[in-house]
Amino acid sequence: MRTLIDIPDKDFKLLKTIVKKLEISRAEFVRRAIVTALAPYRKTMNHEAFGLWASHPEDGLEYQERIRAEW
Repeated sequence: MRTLIDIPDKDFKLLKTIVKKLEISRAEFVRRAIVTALAPYRKTMNHEAFGLWASHPEDGLEYQERIRAEW
């Protein structure tokens, strides 16, 4: 996905210096920064869904097959 963002001049200058030193593109640096920033949220969101069907009386696969049979 492409996006347009505004970066303050002082931060953009630092970004240019860092990517030159790391020998990566600005886009790659931003991708890495986003992955790092989202990491704590991924753990939380995965945890909330884990075991969702544990208290359900029907096995998940059985439910899936039953619902699909209605099609």
